[in-house]
Amino acid sequence: METYDALLASITPVSGETRTIFDPATGEPVGEAPVHTVEDLEQAIAAAAAAQPAWAALGHEVRSAALLRAADAVERSAEELARLLSREQGKPLNGPNARFEVGACAAWLRAAAGTPLEPETVVDDGETRAELHYRPIGVVGAIGPWNWPMMITVWQIAPALRMGNAVVVKPSEYTPLSVLALAKVINEELPDGLLTVVSGGRDVGVRLAEHPAIGKIMFTGSTATGKAIIKSSADTVKRLTLELGGNDAGIVLPDADPKAIAEDLFWGAFINTGQTCASLKRLYVHDTIYDAVCAELTTVAAGMPMGNGLDENNVLGPLQNRQQYDVVARLVDAAKESGARVLLGGNPDPDQPGHFYPTTLVADIDNSNPLVADEQFGPALPIIRYSTVDEAVTMANALDVGLGASIWSTDPAKARKVAARLEAGTVWINKHGAVDPRVPFGGAKQSGYGLEFGVEGLKALGIPQVING
Repeated sequence: METYDALLASITPVSGETRTIFDPATGEPVGEAPVHTVEDLEQAIAAAAAAQPAWAALGHEVRSAALLRAADAVERSAEELARLLSREQGKPLNGPNARFEVGACAAWLRAAAGTPLEPETVVDDGETRAELHYRPIGVVGAIGPWNWPMMITVWQIAPALRMGNAVVVKPSEYTPLSVLALAKVINEELPDGLLTVVSGGRDVGVRLAEHPAIGKIMFTGSTATGKAIIKSSADTVKRLTLELGGNDAGIVLPDADPKAIAEDLFWGAFINTGQTCASLKRLYVHDTIYDAVCAELTTVAAGMPMGNGLDENNVLGPLQNRQQYDVVARLVDAAKESGARVLLGGNPDPDQPGHFYPTTLVADIDNSNPLVADEQFGPALPIIRYSTVDEAVTMANALDVGLGASIWSTDPAKARKVAARLEAGTVWINKHGAVDPRVPFGGAKQSGYGLEFGVEGLKALGIPQVING
């Protein structure tokens, strides 16, 4: 285990171009990130291609053991990784934030290692025998986001490594230090060249997506960037797993208990200060309990402290970057101008350092308002009235995205019937955004395609091969 300063020093370049990364809570420098080039990417891909065959030849048992050791290494450096993540991304140490994210990295490494994947006998009738196997792809390119930079990187690299692939990671330019540090720790248990982080700009991402030596791209980010990756990967017919933008709806049925669900609603919407693809971004509440839900949710939200992530008391932090702050501010201002009712927040302090936007709840808002129709990706939740379940389902399904959704009710059977009508990759009952390394996860419509997690996630990082005979 290294100290925080030693860990940061170990990923600080000793030569070459660098870029200063600033704390979104204070504006103070966090550290220097390398500015890698396309030439650096080419070297990383060549090293990965050279290291991959020997790694694949080790077999599942040996590879899984290495991932388990990597999980132990992450836990040994957990506090140092969490502190760096908090300073770079902005999320607090406590709550479902930085320490939680680092813990999830270890959990997903262990899940990838421990999930069985045996050859499947498809036919064995005495005349024909066919088995389905999965062999390594080769070199996988992983392009990650800035909101959960460590955890989502592990979602990409853990199953890829387990299945015998090498991985080249392109982190977000906003949060490269977290990913570099995580990879440094994991690489303590991996062969050289197998896992490399290339911390470059857009040109590096474009080349990674089109590179002929890359067999698969895993991408988490915006729908617009996902579409660009699809186009640039077409000439080499790459396999793709894309987890793209979401604007998740939640429907509160009239039998729900407003007080009982208020805190879970809050965290469904405001985990990571709302900067989560599969967080609750549109809340539809039945007329009969609308005012009660608004009141209970406001009470919960008002009691959640926001501030510098290194303060142990805080559970909400700043927006990670000014660009996202401006998106949230613009959408909330548009809602206010339309006559919607602000229950809480909507009044950022222009003199406060950092990218802090207050926790904001907006009621009596039209379903076509930009705060509802556009993904805000921040700490602002619109609450929309509905009169019939059919109306709520129609509004929830109206957008061209469908990552997740949720139904809130005291009657699980009734909730499941409504859930089956929603166009989303995952529909949660009485919770929102809860992911599990054993449970497949992926989007519908323009929220992407391909599955992550569990057996299906492992299969997505292999090439299916039928052995017939």
